[in-house]
Amino acid sequence: MPKGEGKLIAQNKKARHDYAVLDTMEAGMVLQGTEIKSIRNSRINLKDGFVRVRNGEAFLYNVHISPYEQGNIFNHDPLRTRKLLLHKKQIARLVGETKNTGITIVPLKVYIRDGYAKVLIGIAKGKKQYDKREDLKRKDVDRQISRTLKSFSR
Repeated sequence: MPKGEGKLIAQNKKARHDYAVLDTMEAGMVLQGTEIKSIRNSRINLKDGFVRVRNGEAFLYNVHISPYEQGNIFNHDPLRTRKLLLHKKQIARLVGETKNTGITIVPLKVYIRDGYAKVLIGIAKGKKQYDKREDLKRKDVDRQISRTLKSFSR
């Protein structure tokens, strides 16, 4: 995580599998009511999430934050669009990057730092099917090598 420590709440492992992450950026989230309580209870799903820039503002779509159990009437819509807090230069950079074809912005991690929920977003390029298979093969080979090294060290 950039800029210090934070408590990891959720991670989007599928994003690293489906996309080659070119760069990352940290953003704050505008939350309503009991959303922060649900996030602190790790009741968030980033799997289908993506970021889109509209009217000079960045928004987070399709991120599911479950309603808080004790929230009653103060609960929120689980799939609502959430605004991301970024500097103008960062938003301009995101706009410039997404003009390239095949480039998208995906949430990678959600964590809490200094009491605030932060999301690590990644500027990513989609992988082809053969790239995914190649990555899995490489991971498997690395795992095999580490196993054999452990057996020799004993």
